[in-house]
Amino acid sequence: MRLGLLLLLLACFFQLNAQVIELPGRPPRQPTSGPQQPGAPPNSFNNQSEKPDSSLSKLAHRDDEADKITLTYRFLDSTRRRAIDSSVTNFDLYYPLPSNWTNLGNNGAAAFPLLFEAKHTPGFDIGFHAYDVYKLSLPKTKLYRTTRPFTSLGYQLASGKEQMIQIIHTQNPKPNFNFGFDYRLINAPGFFVTQNTNHSSYRIFGNFESRNKHYHATLVLLGNKIRASQNGGITADSLLADPNRKDRFSIPVNLGSSARFQTNPFSTAVHTGVQNNEFTFYLMQSYDLGKKDSLPINDTTTAYFFYPRLRFQHTFTASRNRFHYIDDRADSLIYKNWYNLSLDNILDTVDIRENWSVISNDFSIYQFPEIKNPGHFFKLGATLENIVRKSEIDKVTLHNIMLHAEYRNVTRNKKWEALLKGILYANGTNDGDYQAYGQLSRMLPHNRGDVSLHFQNSNISPSFVYGNRSFFSLGAGGVFKKQNNLSFGASGNWKKWKLSVTNHLLNNYIFYTNKLTPSQSSIVVNVSCISASGKLSLTKKWNLYADVSVQLTGKNAPIHLPTFFTRQQLAYEGVYFKNLNVSTGLDVRYYSPYKANDFSPLNGQFVFQDSVTIRNRPDVALFLHFRIRSFTGYIRAENLNTLDLSNGFSFTHNNFAAPLYPTPGMIIRFGIRWWFVN
Repeated sequence: MRLGLLLLLLACFFQLNAQVIELPGRPPRQPTSGPQQPGAPPNSFNNQSEKPDSSLSKLAHRDDEADKITLTYRFLDSTRRRAIDSSVTNFDLYYPLPSNWTNLGNNGAAAFPLLFEAKHTPGFDIGFHAYDVYKLSLPKTKLYRTTRPFTSLGYQLASGKEQMIQIIHTQNPKPNFNFGFDYRLINAPGFFVTQNTNHSSYRIFGNFESRNKHYHATLVLLGNKIRASQNGGITADSLLADPNRKDRFSIPVNLGSSARFQTNPFSTAVHTGVQNNEFTFYLMQSYDLGKKDSLPINDTTTAYFFYPRLRFQHTFTASRNRFHYIDDRADSLIYKNWYNLSLDNILDTVDIRENWSVISNDFSIYQFPEIKNPGHFFKLGATLENIVRKSEIDKVTLHNIMLHAEYRNVTRNKKWEALLKGILYANGTNDGDYQAYGQLSRMLPHNRGDVSLHFQNSNISPSFVYGNRSFFSLGAGGVFKKQNNLSFGASGNWKKWKLSVTNHLLNNYIFYTNKLTPSQSSIVVNVSCISASGKLSLTKKWNLYADVSVQLTGKNAPIHLPTFFTRQQLAYEGVYFKNLNVSTGLDVRYYSPYKANDFSPLNGQFVFQDSVTIRNRPDVALFLHFRIRSFTGYIRAENLNTLDLSNGFSFTHNNFAAPLYPTPGMIIRFGIRWWFVN
């Protein structure tokens, strides 16, 4: 209630000081352009001519042009500018968990992808990634360019008192300076005992370019607070069919205390689970040497340009990570069976924490061979990284020296793009790690789409959590060889369809054989994936959106994946009353039976298991999405597949995300998103 009141007050404030935006439909895919460089601000900003102030006359006609805005963004390490997607069909735009992922039964709970993703990040890794999908990250930071201040407010309310708030604001006080912030809150008490989550994330960003276009600076402040209770799954799946346990809070779970459980959404206490905090400070500064130029626009106006030839860039990054697992009513029998941990009392306290800080300094040099094509450059650089873990017991100090190089070429006609990138850890705790990446793309004639080829090979040190120096390993870690992962494939992107083929070869793959013990595969693991997605127009108003993937793994591989995955949306779509854009219909997701990974609450790792097969009904939802100018709303009835008529009318035929981790019954979800231009 308080969160809803806060959002209402914010909406009223912005409504009093803002005008709404006239939104386009889904923007077409933009070709990769080269006026910007990775980590650098744009070389020029669009200026909007001043309009007459219609408020000078009460009878003046409203100027529709005054409501328009030019707003684009690019990611932190990208050259391609993009438009904001305002389409209403795809729910992935409004929900933090993508449709090809699943979580352990609650918004904000530990999550994993249903389609395989190979790890290709060399260097130091602590090893906790079960909640990464909910975090705001540095690589996905959007740097905007806008002619007017822009604000987006989003609020979502769902069954079980689940709430989510999302706020985005950005503006250009001056043509060469942009700043803004992102904020997201996820609060979900859950549908089973000890399942509540409360995550909050913020990102403050700024992008500056000097008037003479020589100096560039980008600043990002990033924070994530993860609060997630862990119940270890229900004690037996047969309890779901008990007619006396239709209230799912009456089903016993392995961890946590039902006596202390409450469904108050404003209670963020975690008595059994994780309490993690992350903070990152990022500052990139660069100085360009090059050539000035000018172009007469008319008799009185001249546009001035600057083309870089040589760039000197320094990037400073400091991060602090605090990982904490707590169970203040730990069942000694369960911790003995799961983690071989002997506790003094039948109900005791388990408290494990690690605090890490990482400081890195990177110096890079860019060289631009073509004077009027900043999308064509060579880059060389070196990074010094200092890593420290402090605790009451000991202090671990590590370091890395990393060398990197990059070649990128976006041709002037925007038809070809080539990218080659290499990273080598020359000295330090991750000595010998490397990454090699290559991609070649070609735009199809008449902007019909593009095709691309890619490969990636990485040599990766085992994550720190796999070794005995991690407190979370409880002394059961090991010494493992470096993992070597090779991925290669091709993709084609047309106006309505996309096809991709990818193959992964994993050498020395590391996995958990139980909740405590990691192991390393002695065979090369092969994973192949073919995916297709697109839109099929059935009639003038009815459209079918389809995503289909097929995955294959080698025999005896320590990886289990659903062989077949699909998501189908049958939508009735149209524009009514000039401004009402409607999409309504059926949303179905299905993946074939497979032996899904188990989950280890204490160390936050997904565990390979070879005994329990998950066989789920298709996930079915009815939806109504609509947009009126800059206001978007959606209503969804999800998990209709859980309908059970065996013991009366109820939605208690739960699917499973993992062994003993059921997903919820029917959920009614309501949400809004409102865009403002000041």
